[in-house]
Amino acid sequence: MNRILGIDPGYERLGVAVLDPVARERRGGKEHVVIFSECFKTSAKLEFSERLNLIGEEVRTIIKKFKPEVLSIETLFLTTNHKTVMRVAEARGVVIYEASRAGLKIFEASPPQIKIATTGYGKSDKAQIIKMVKMLVKMDNSKTSDDELDAIAIALTAFAHLKC
Repeated sequence: MNRILGIDPGYERLGVAVLDPVARERRGGKEHVVIFSECFKTSAKLEFSERLNLIGEEVRTIIKKFKPEVLSIETLFLTTNHKTVMRVAEARGVVIYEASRAGLKIFEASPPQIKIATTGYGKSDKAQIIKMVKMLVKMDNSKTSDDELDAIAIALTAFAHLKC
């Protein structure tokens, strides 16, 4: 069974979640427990390079502390704001670099894959995904950050695809 680090990439807000599969004694099978999640934020007042550095340091610290074996990260979708897409791509690069450097297996999930893995429907909306995430994992129900919940959904997608 593999511990998975799920990342919802961004440079202002980075959704992070670490999920651990645990065997259920009564019914067999597996369920997943969120052992850590956060929305890591960087200040717009900082230079972009410093923001990337902070993201790299945070991911490195989380990998060191929780020892995941897999990084599950969302792929980018194109928007009309090319500057934002480029900056998110650079933040993704920092995350993938840190995970690769630590020897993690890298799994990239597209938005439709995440929707199918969590709700069974590739065109689900945000509310449907959040509802299912809260049903699929053991977690602190006070978590309400969309970025954290998206990171959990991204990690669940890796569990579904990698069968771990």
